[in-house]
Amino acid sequence: MGAAVVKAVTPAVLDEAAALLRDGRLVAFPTETVYGLGANACIDTAVAGIFAAKGRPHFNPLIVHVPDMPAALRLADFDDRARQVAERFWPGPLTLVLPRRADSGLSHLVSAGLPSVALRMPAHPLAQDLLHRAGCPVAAPSANRSGSISPTQAAHVSASLGDRVDLIIDGGACAVGVESTVIDLTTPQAALLRPGGIAREDLEAVLGPLVLSTDAEDAPKSPGQLLSHYAPSCPVRLLATAAAEGEALLGFGGTPGAVLDLSPSGNLLEAAANLFAMLHRLDAEGWAGIAVAPIPDIGLGLAINDRLRRAAAPRG
Repeated sequence: MGAAVVKAVTPAVLDEAAALLRDGRLVAFPTETVYGLGANACIDTAVAGIFAAKGRPHFNPLIVHVPDMPAALRLADFDDRARQVAERFWPGPLTLVLPRRADSGLSHLVSAGLPSVALRMPAHPLAQDLLHRAGCPVAAPSANRSGSISPTQAAHVSASLGDRVDLIIDGGACAVGVESTVIDLTTPQAALLRPGGIAREDLEAVLGPLVLSTDAEDAPKSPGQLLSHYAPSCPVRLLATAAAEGEALLGFGGTPGAVLDLSPSGNLLEAAANLFAMLHRLDAEGWAGIAVAPIPDIGLGLAINDRLRRAAAPRG
């Protein structure tokens, strides 16, 4: 791992970073909570690159960062509760899990196959400036290797990720230093999914009592929880070399007879980027089942296979 490119904040550097994001590259930048590892949330391969850079073991949902309410409203459906809490706490260290709009243009990988999306409007002026300049929603988990300490300085990012990130913007130390609070507003009862920079009591003053999420193992909707399985409506069969009658074969590396191929060239980054979109597509086509060719259990293949095992698990 080589040295990272770290640059101090200037208008030219922000323009460079914005162009990198639009082009599907990775940029680390400060928010008021921690440094984020940003990628264009509408480009599948860019989002897959986040998981590769972090060595993230699962395709957990990622928080999508937006500069303002018009941008947020293009991505998710806001009910009265969501509008009230956004008006009170945005911009700030609060993430809202909301129903994702069908026309959002977001990568399926951002939501880990779920119909929801986690949105945040950061308060850090540098993050705000960068998001406005980029003109695209930015997925940004913490800018560190998975399992290591969250970064609150540019040096932390450089030490953890090195040249896995294309540019690190040095905006000084983060003021809050802990991740955002995450609440789920996709259900009638608002739920606290992750404690963070906004106190539960302050949220309850607006929303009323919050329930603590108890479904993390089965249906997490944000980072900081275990992975939810995406279960297509039809059975999923793994390690398949051919399709049985009525099945669609989802290939890898040029599998003969595949209806769709995650990566004809055998590129795991491309396969990760295509995984959820292709599962959704085959599920919608009405096949009796989905047979999936073997995926190498290395690199991003670990995360792909984890997700596929959950999709193929017996239904209760």
